Amino acid sequence: MRYVIQIFPRKAEAIPRTWRTRAFRQSSEGRSGRKTRGRDPGDTAWQRPLPTDRRCAPGPIGRERVSSSSALLLELGALLLVLSILGVIASRLSLTPVPLYLLAGLVVGEGGLQLVPTSGSYIQASAQIGVVLLLFMLGVEFSSDEFAESLRRHVPSVVVDGVLNAVPGVVAGLVLGLDAISVLALAGATWVSSSGIVARLLADLGRLRNPETPAVLGVLVLEDFGMAIYLPVLAVLGAGGVWWHALVGVLVAIGALLVALLASRRWGHRIGGVLAHPDSEQFLLRILGITLVVAALAELVDISAGVGAFLLGLSLTGEITTRTREVLTPLRDLFAAAFFLAIGLSIDPADLLPVLPAALALAVVTAVTKVLAGVYAASRDGVDRRGQVRAGTALIARGEFSIVVVGLVGSAADPRLGPLVAAYVLILATVGPILTRFADVPLRQRAVDPSADRSALERER
Repeated sequence: MRYVIQIFPRKAEAIPRTWRTRAFRQSSEGRSGRKTRGRDPGDTAWQRPLPTDRRCAPGPIGRERVSSSSALLLELGALLLVLSILGVIASRLSLTPVPLYLLAGLVVGEGGLQLVPTSGSYIQASAQIGVVLLLFMLGVEFSSDEFAESLRRHVPSVVVDGVLNAVPGVVAGLVLGLDAISVLALAGATWVSSSGIVARLLADLGRLRNPETPAVLGVLVLEDFGMAIYLPVLAVLGAGGVWWHALVGVLVAIGALLVALLASRRWGHRIGGVLAHPDSEQFLLRILGITLVVAALAELVDISAGVGAFLLGLSLTGEITTRTREVLTPLRDLFAAAFFLAIGLSIDPADLLPVLPAALALAVVTAVTKVLAGVYAASRDGVDRRGQVRAGTALIARGEFSIVVVGLVGSAADPRLGPLVAAYVLILATVGPILTRFADVPLRQRAVDPSADRSALERER
């Protein structure tokens, strides 16, 4: 709280003598600054401000706080109404609302109409919770056994994915004349798909139980595991550190990942017993609290918070998964909207125009290479051609990790890198979901009911 109101006055003996003397003089002469007859010319204590002046200020103390609170409520309320309208429009067009949320953030952000000066920090914090809940709820839909099998099968897939999508970033950086750190950062930005956007797409389009989905998840999580190795190296090089600092970071990240996977498979069934409670409020507080704590611990050891939440979701089995969907799905959708909005808010349209041709060319190339990577991953699971295309288009979107990479290198990178990656992310985060939707047109002629996916999942479990 910005202002502190002192309710109980201090005892007189606890106040320094000079402050009491000045307070007495001010009470007799007012605050006009007139000299008091008989004052010692050498006494300068009266020139020092009283520490209690601000605390004891009259009426206007709370006005700024009240004004900022009303502005925050007004901005958030207006944003929610706008997102609701955009969601209805997307539903009428049979689209996921993700592209519209991204564009809304671009329009109302600092580079646009500047309509959220007060709520910007709140949206950014909500965005972090959004990506955590998206990945947690994605993990809830699968068992740890089937996912572990998928991971073992898709190590070659993520290698192919890395080569196909990181190399274009390296080539583009060299062609543009970027320095070595910027080239390395651009390779990471073009490699990794957005786990948050892909998770939302799979849920919105009713594909959680599609045959290609395990391949998509295998690639996503292995990409995040790769980022646990890549990010410490990039951070050390960007800060000008020595090689052994990067090595220590990599070893810590790998060790933490192995421990998390082991704990999720061996002791995960006990977590449900601890979290279960007949009261819905208690259950919500427990499940949300443990999810955020696990996500925070994952970030402390340089693992993606989303990966930590995903592993926690995998560990839940049985009836608790049904209750988790019931209580957390509305929260997931709310905070996910903040996540997509925050991506748009982080981009200044004025910075995009000079780099737009390069970003567009890079987006076209890496959209094709990501589709090829998805096709290869799905083919390893024996998925038909249509499912392979769905898997490839689902992986096109880039998002949070690409932006994190740029922020990690900071001022050590070429000044053109930030706008280039921002334009690149905006293009693929907007176009990717649309391509994903229309890659499935023949199949979607028969209605897809997400609740049917959940019912089938419960029967399997």
